[in-house]
Amino acid sequence: MPSRTLSTALASLLASLLTAPLRAETDFNRTVAPILLGHCVECHGGAAPAGGLDLTTGPGLRAGGKHGPDFDLLFERVRSGEMPPPKQGKPQPLADSQQKALAAWVADKAPWPAGRTLDLFESTTGSRAGRDWWSLQPVRKPSGTLDGFVRRALTDRGWTPAPPADRRTLIRRLSFDLLGLPPTFEQVEAFVRDPAPDAYEKLVEQYLASPRYGERWGRHWLDVARYAETCGYERDQVKPNAWKYRDWVIRAFNDDLPFDRFVTAQLAGDELPDRTEQTVVATTFIRLGTWNDEPNDPQEYKYDRLEDMVGATSAAFLGMTVKCARCHDHKFDPIRQADYYRMAAAFWAGFVEPGPRELLGGPSTKALGSDAHGWTDRGRTVPPIRLLKKGDPARPAEVVEPGHLSMLPTLDRPIPQPPADAKTTHRRLALAEWIVDPKNPLTARVWVNRVWQFHFGQGLVRSPDNFGFTGERPTHPDLLDWLATELIANRWSTKHVHRLILLSKTYQQSSLHPRQDEYAKEDAGNKLWWRADRRRVEAEVIRDALLQAGGNLTLEPVGGPSFAPELSPEALEGLSTKAAAWKASPPAEQGRRSVYALSKRGLLAPQLTTFDFPDTTLPCGRRDSTTVAPQALTLLNSRFSHQQSERLAGRVEKAATEEAKRIVAAWRFALSRDPRPSETAAAVEHLAKQRANFAGQKDAGHLALASLCHVLLNANEFLYVD
Repeated sequence: MPSRTLSTALASLLASLLTAPLRAETDFNRTVAPILLGHCVECHGGAAPAGGLDLTTGPGLRAGGKHGPDFDLLFERVRSGEMPPPKQGKPQPLADSQQKALAAWVADKAPWPAGRTLDLFESTTGSRAGRDWWSLQPVRKPSGTLDGFVRRALTDRGWTPAPPADRRTLIRRLSFDLLGLPPTFEQVEAFVRDPAPDAYEKLVEQYLASPRYGERWGRHWLDVARYAETCGYERDQVKPNAWKYRDWVIRAFNDDLPFDRFVTAQLAGDELPDRTEQTVVATTFIRLGTWNDEPNDPQEYKYDRLEDMVGATSAAFLGMTVKCARCHDHKFDPIRQADYYRMAAAFWAGFVEPGPRELLGGPSTKALGSDAHGWTDRGRTVPPIRLLKKGDPARPAEVVEPGHLSMLPTLDRPIPQPPADAKTTHRRLALAEWIVDPKNPLTARVWVNRVWQFHFGQGLVRSPDNFGFTGERPTHPDLLDWLATELIANRWSTKHVHRLILLSKTYQQSSLHPRQDEYAKEDAGNKLWWRADRRRVEAEVIRDALLQAGGNLTLEPVGGPSFAPELSPEALEGLSTKAAAWKASPPAEQGRRSVYALSKRGLLAPQLTTFDFPDTTLPCGRRDSTTVAPQALTLLNSRFSHQQSERLAGRVEKAATEEAKRIVAAWRFALSRDPRPSETAAAVEHLAKQRANFAGQKDAGHLALASLCHVLLNANEFLYVD
């Protein structure tokens, strides 16, 4: 603890010098302002500064806090380490260099530039982001190529990329990435033997043109959109026609709908000048969250639903956690509490008071001229929205006008009045247009980062839903901006970004590197992209691949009402209604792709959740990818897995009669390749043992073959992509 005499002398000097002539602003801004912004202003600023002490202005400092201009007390608390206050029970004293800087400032007559007001959000500090944060800066197109940006970072370390992947690996990787299905043996062989120099480029175009592409990439977006077809909570009712949104998303990807239009339709498809039934269907995005039709407090619950809409919109399109500012200014990002309500005002006009068993918010089907489960306003004029003190609906404060996020001041503009003949406020359309403004630095960056992630397993920014202070920094910022500018310059075409990535040498490299052990010591996470990552395929892809191996995958119809997959009786245990809670669709529908399966929040298929199917209550930008024992047990013991093994055995028996040829057929159907000699020998031995185990049974040969097929469908090669 410093001496009282020294503290008093320092305070007296400060008090006498605060009114002295000012020195250059640069000294204050360079030395003192960062300390106050990083450690003081968050509490000692705003409308109600802690202790009544406002440290954002010179006059505020001179006025002092509730004890008056007691600089003796003020600086003693700073020098003793009492201030800044502890965080999570740990002291946060200023560093010696910072204390010396403050002392030097005082000794130099404590200049405070005239009219200078410290803004908590003006610049980045060690504890929070400011408006100068990297993701909020304009997107610039650097010169270079995709491979050039990646290899530049490797060259700087004296590293080299992995060699190219072989063609068998490449077609398998591409097929899973774009279609979500393994290639057949015939497709692999045709590609391997194609002598054309553009064989790979043609394969990319073929897959991008396939209807399967939209099913695969539409599923990625459904994760981001928190898609499910039921309301959640106790009754978990089915949302009527929610599946139409899923089909709209799939069609949008297949048609390469420009991403700016993709965004606008989901937020304001009912307000577009060229509105159609399909653009209204797109607004289902707003209503996809959980929905309680019997909330304990309807008024409070209305604000909870509003938070879901703001949170989903900002995370999906902007990669920012705006919903964290409902109760207070954002703790880490330059988002004011008022910003939350400015954005929330765009959805406010769609809320109605709940009636008996009526969904809270949103229109009736009559209000749309459509049977979509979409969203529209209740009129062109609505009551104002008020900021809530600490987010509490019982504590409304000042009215907040609709607007945009202040963290992007160059894009701040008033919300226009709706056209004279409009039936809605057009606030959501204004929000959408602000989000897709080419000058908005977040939208294109966030989307191309998602595309990169779905191809490589990780994004250039490895926190895809958080481009703020607590998120990850980009591994290759120039590459991220280059891809973003390419997206915008090419009519927001997602397929253009696919081509840039898929035709690169970076994408086509092997997952094995000659110096793998050496490089992994310094970059175990492969942030420099010096090789391809081996990845386990997702839950739906596993199910679809099992169906394909068994010859049961049905690719038609595309779209339409969802099917309910079969669930084991064990999955229904614990439910009050048991079998009544779930009615499986007819067997003829059980072979449809998993993207068309009913997604019921209260009863997700265990086979999918075991393999990390996401929680549907929140946007999911990146699924977990775990390796746990229940996954192996599910594949080994589930009825579905055994069914596909049996049916694969039936395919093999139809294809060949000799054991050697059956072994070859089994490998081709399951793994899209011929068995190696060692594998053939192991298969012969396995079949012999299993025939002995099943001896005396009429179908011993078939059961032995099914056992072999079951082994193949549980192999790592079946579940992983190199």
